[in-house]
Amino acid sequence: MAMATLKALVGHTSYPSSSPLTSSSDIFTPSAPLCVWRTSRLIRPADSATVCLLRPPAPEPVLARVALARPGRRASVSATMATGVKETLPPALTSTSDPPPVFDGTTRLYISYTCPFAQRVWITRNHKGLQDQIKLVPIDLQNRPAWYKEKVYPANKVPALEHNNEVRGESLDLIKYLDANFGGPSLWPEDPAKKEFAEELFSYTDTFSKSVVSSFKGEGDDQAATAFDFIENALSKFEDGPFFLGQFSLVDIAYAPFIERFTPYLQEVKSIDITAGRPKLATWIEMNKNEAYTQTRRDPKELVESYKKRFAAQV
Repeated sequence: MAMATLKALVGHTSYPSSSPLTSSSDIFTPSAPLCVWRTSRLIRPADSATVCLLRPPAPEPVLARVALARPGRRASVSATMATGVKETLPPALTSTSDPPPVFDGTTRLYISYTCPFAQRVWITRNHKGLQDQIKLVPIDLQNRPAWYKEKVYPANKVPALEHNNEVRGESLDLIKYLDANFGGPSLWPEDPAKKEFAEELFSYTDTFSKSVVSSFKGEGDDQAATAFDFIENALSKFEDGPFFLGQFSLVDIAYAPFIERFTPYLQEVKSIDITAGRPKLATWIEMNKNEAYTQTRRDPKELVESYKKRFAAQV
């Protein structure tokens, strides 16, 4: 009976009832680029001034680590994730911090705790249960250490992944790389129709973000409404689950950090409920309360305030 119960549990994902998908942080605007957003793989790329200009986070609490119920490259993407091991998030490294022993064989993920692009890769790492294999290295991008640009990633941006003596960047490329090159539940579909739609949705991520940000800048709400309608329609394409491709995938991870940020800001500042008339989106937001994701969330109140300051003259 115990084994039968275990098998039944493995086929379903548990989603904590706490920590709703409603946090926010500074986001990309054309005049003040914050973090990596184009999707081309870089290996020690040329220098670039595009960085995450974000306030360093407050000290982080001890958070639960994801432990996969069923390991392996092709485990079910809805496998139950159990807790039991604690991951203490390290403090962000600053200009006075010593560099790690770069290219010593350790796989490192360089992030900012508040950057939505870095959050994509962080979520993927957690969902695949790679906390022991990929060391998290947070960078204070308001007070960046010089060695990060000189020794690690000349582009001086996050996220970046140090693996096999190479450094790769660009968030959408990195989540695909983690899924293809590390163990844990597969987050990319095998069905050709779903693969094609996944690529289409990846290509739309920048358009989606810019359309919503336009409403933050006082350019009207029509573009934002159209963008959320696109999301609602996309969530209606496959009926074998509540996510973009039916089952939880990299596509959900690509959009979650941004919808997480847009939701509370639009609600508080413009009194816009993005789920009104969009039942699929409302369900998607509720179903995205998986533990791998909630570990990466920020305090919505603090970060909505930062939006208000950024866009105060435009709303």
